[in-house]
Amino acid sequence: MTKPLDEKIEAGVEQLLQQMTLGEKIGQMTQVEKNSIKPGDIAKYGIGSILSGGGGNPEPNNPENWRNMVNGFIEESLTSRLGIPLIYGSDCVHGHNNCVDATIFPHNVGLGAAGETDLVERIAAATAQEMMATGVRWNFAPAVSLPIDLRWGRSYEGFSQDPAMISEMAAAYVRGLIGGDMTTGVLPSVKHFVGDGAASWGSSTRITAEQWELIESDPTLANAKVGEFMMDLLKIGAWQIDQGVSEIDEATLREMHLPPYAATIAEGAMNIMVSYSSWGGFKMHAQKYLLTDVLKGEMGFNGFLVTDWEAIDQIDDDFYTAVVACINAGIDMNMVPFNYMRYIETLTEAVNKGDVPMSRIDDAVRRILRAKMMMGVFDQPICDTPLSVVGCEPHRELAREAVRKSLTCLKNENAMPIAKDSAGLLVAGRHAHDIGLQCGGWTIEWMGGAGAITSGTTILDGIKEAVGDTAEIVYSEDGEFAGAKAKTAFVVVGEEPYAEGMGDRSDLHLAADQVEMIRKVRQNCEKLVVMVLSGRPIIVSDWIDEVDGLIAGWLPGTEGDGVADVLFGDHPFKGQLRYTWPRSMGQIPLGTDDGDPPQFLPGDAL
Repeated sequence: MTKPLDEKIEAGVEQLLQQMTLGEKIGQMTQVEKNSIKPGDIAKYGIGSILSGGGGNPEPNNPENWRNMVNGFIEESLTSRLGIPLIYGSDCVHGHNNCVDATIFPHNVGLGAAGETDLVERIAAATAQEMMATGVRWNFAPAVSLPIDLRWGRSYEGFSQDPAMISEMAAAYVRGLIGGDMTTGVLPSVKHFVGDGAASWGSSTRITAEQWELIESDPTLANAKVGEFMMDLLKIGAWQIDQGVSEIDEATLREMHLPPYAATIAEGAMNIMVSYSSWGGFKMHAQKYLLTDVLKGEMGFNGFLVTDWEAIDQIDDDFYTAVVACINAGIDMNMVPFNYMRYIETLTEAVNKGDVPMSRIDDAVRRILRAKMMMGVFDQPICDTPLSVVGCEPHRELAREAVRKSLTCLKNENAMPIAKDSAGLLVAGRHAHDIGLQCGGWTIEWMGGAGAITSGTTILDGIKEAVGDTAEIVYSEDGEFAGAKAKTAFVVVGEEPYAEGMGDRSDLHLAADQVEMIRKVRQNCEKLVVMVLSGRPIIVSDWIDEVDGLIAGWLPGTEGDGVADVLFGDHPFKGQLRYTWPRSMGQIPLGTDDGDPPQFLPGDAL
């Protein structure tokens, strides 16, 4: 059920709306990427929002510079004719993850494995505090996707493959972000409406190998910083699902994909981000039936809809046609993100020609102003949350708790817990001692990265701290131990960081060199425990019989010491499978079967 509107806020919205010119209204409907806004244009055009995309960071990247950057934009907005404060948005999908030294929590796939709504709510509240300390009041999270095909590069953004559980977790996340009163929290953006997780393999048209010239000139793809490696990624499946077509009927859409939106609206969510994907013959951004009739009408959503990054441009080759279609379909704010003047001028022309009615503009701006007033930004546009909360010890302890609760034991043949006073312990794999690899995508940069990209504790650091002087720890990145033997070896393998369609993959087997490393280390120990760091279940059937213990570590974030908490038995394994774990590629996507034994069911162990 939608929460009732506040009469005082509604009166304030109407009073302000009556004072606004068409230009000021369209300005509120415009969201600009922070590097693209020209000095003075925020005030001149009354821009409603500025955002950082993945990797849209100040230089140098630190909490203080984040706060100075964001507050500078807000202060300029206050000098506009009506002084309407802008709200600053960022993809803080597992903590304030663009900001160096912030706490990075496990991705949603790990939080789903932990399965505790209270934990999720506390994580969201901690994320909101760290965001607010830097002035960021709008979080493009939570994703409430139901990933059907594990080849999808956004699978790790989903909590589960159970719509009821997704709804519970998403509702808790929204409560945590908002806080007891939206004036003391941040604005959640529930995404991506709707059915993006049901897109079919091969249906994405975002990027193809034949479009190489376009790839080189695309400013969005330039943010990925893959350059010459893009062709290699395309060959292994990149951009085959993401932004594709969801080939499901309306009954399935309603039963499986709509419930999390109802649950989050009931908790007070006032923003929803629309999906790049298509359904029913339309790109979702032009899908008036779902955006206006179902979401705003049938479901009673009183907040505002924002596009995804540059999504309006995908609707039609003619930008005027695209703008008219999206705004009339129910889009309220456009994440431009670059050429904002083209959007402002085009929408102005469309209103003046009568192709977009003034009533639709007023409805959009009314929704945006309503959310801003509910957030209290008119009374306190600049946050006073102390910078000291960013990456603070209580938040890191919370992240560590989340890591240990997310770890999922898939196999254990008397291999765990490992005794701390064991006669030596061999640890192998790049992933065991790399902050970037254990965080995954959406960490500092859009695609994430390897190495010490931010502060935290690696898995190896945590193991050494837990063992202390009781046993010798021998580490090898590649599994070469020069004949050294030990009772137990612990190998950490996994995926490379990725985000969105860059992570679409045609094959989910572990890389051959990592399987070779597992087998190499097998010769040096009596008991072999392997942990997989991944954003989704991967195929392990070809080597699982060769190991004594197997752990799904998901993407744990910056607090790798949570792994040692469980590995040595100080805490029990609590994580459960919330995704089916296929035995072969023939069992992907969900519901297919190549004749092998049935898929693993959520909660079952290998």
